[in-house]
Amino acid sequence: MFSRRRLLFSSAAGAGSALFGRGAAAQPPAGNPTHSHLAPARHSGGGRTPVITPNGTSLPYRMENGVKVFHLTAEPVKREFLSPTVPGGTDGFTVNCWGYNGMTPGPTIEAFEGDRVRIYVTNKLPEGTSIHWHGFILPNGMDGVSGLTQPKIAPGETFAYEFTLKQTGTLMYHPHFDEMTQIALGMHGFFVIHPRDAAVRRVDRDFAIFLNEWSIKPGTATPDPTVMLDFNVFTFNSRVFPGTDPMLVRIGDRVRIRIANLTMDSHPMHIHGHKFYVTGTDAGPIQQSAWIPENTTNVPVGATRDIEFVADNPGDWAFHCHKSHHTMNQMGHGLPNLLGVDATNTEQRLNALTPGTMVMGTTGMGDMSDMQQVLATPRNSIAMRGGDGPYGSIDMGGMFTVVKIREQIDYGRDPGWYEQPRGTSAYRVDSMSVPAAPNPHEGHGK
Repeated sequence: MFSRRRLLFSSAAGAGSALFGRGAAAQPPAGNPTHSHLAPARHSGGGRTPVITPNGTSLPYRMENGVKVFHLTAEPVKREFLSPTVPGGTDGFTVNCWGYNGMTPGPTIEAFEGDRVRIYVTNKLPEGTSIHWHGFILPNGMDGVSGLTQPKIAPGETFAYEFTLKQTGTLMYHPHFDEMTQIALGMHGFFVIHPRDAAVRRVDRDFAIFLNEWSIKPGTATPDPTVMLDFNVFTFNSRVFPGTDPMLVRIGDRVRIRIANLTMDSHPMHIHGHKFYVTGTDAGPIQQSAWIPENTTNVPVGATRDIEFVADNPGDWAFHCHKSHHTMNQMGHGLPNLLGVDATNTEQRLNALTPGTMVMGTTGMGDMSDMQQVLATPRNSIAMRGGDGPYGSIDMGGMFTVVKIREQIDYGRDPGWYEQPRGTSAYRVDSMSVPAAPNPHEGHGK
């Protein structure tokens, strides 16, 4: 039975050294839990569950006289939105971005409330930059707005930011210099501040997904930062489906998904097969009495949202933005609307001039998912379709991934597709079905 009581969270095993530093796993000081109503932990261990950034990583630190020291380098990066080895990504899709430490989004920073942190920021961009700690309560001179609270960080310079963490929650970092270009090219990252008491707001699986949208013309590799709303590529952590890592979860796990949005659009994030509670924003945790049960929640521009649920329904469950264009890959815009048009004669005439021409979109766009398996795409581009599933083409792409929930699961290994128990799958009713109309494009591309 799903209830708020079950949704009060436990923790998995202690945080790994790769996520919380180079040495032993981070452990907050021991103390007596003040929230006795919390459900008991599923797993033993007193540490906090580390945040998993799918297709990304977390930033290590070193200790210097009681201060946690991190280092970020702002620099141009090449990011594979889709790897050549991924089905559906025959030639791959690599994009010229800007980011931090060789990646976009930048590595996730994790620390505890009360920690003193110092972050060195080195600029290897061809222009100035700064870094803003989005949502933080800190001294004015550490806020990172170039020209207002600090000089810009010129190319080659390193600035240090140092402050004490006075809050908890899912926060962000991003530039406040030439924001239109730098944020549009991928300069952003998570900064997660955990409660000092490891018993508070504990979960078994803790994921972080940064939303982004890009304008990249087919055959090119550099996004156009001047585009305001007409985007054609949509990503989770700068990857498109089927290149997005699935989120692996065990039955009964308490799950948190942290979602961040610095794009030009809001994104209604939707999960299948479960309901969740909205439990936090970039201003911090929401008190339990104000939790909102939802199946879809809108993540506004410049905001984060924490959603939390108990994984009590096994299967491969879609998690995606519910704006229909945002679950498409590199689609073209400005095309003529051919829906319902009989283009048979037109296609025959065009084929006489240019053999192999297809007029598509007259009966909808779904058949493109199948045709794009045999048709070539421009260099360094991706097909509009998503990837292959156990029952054929998954025609969603972009801001789409899968939450894979199993009774037993190795968190470090994709279990493959879910085998639905007998009698639990939709099926064709032959006695009520009629033969499909002939495919006018049968044989194209073969």
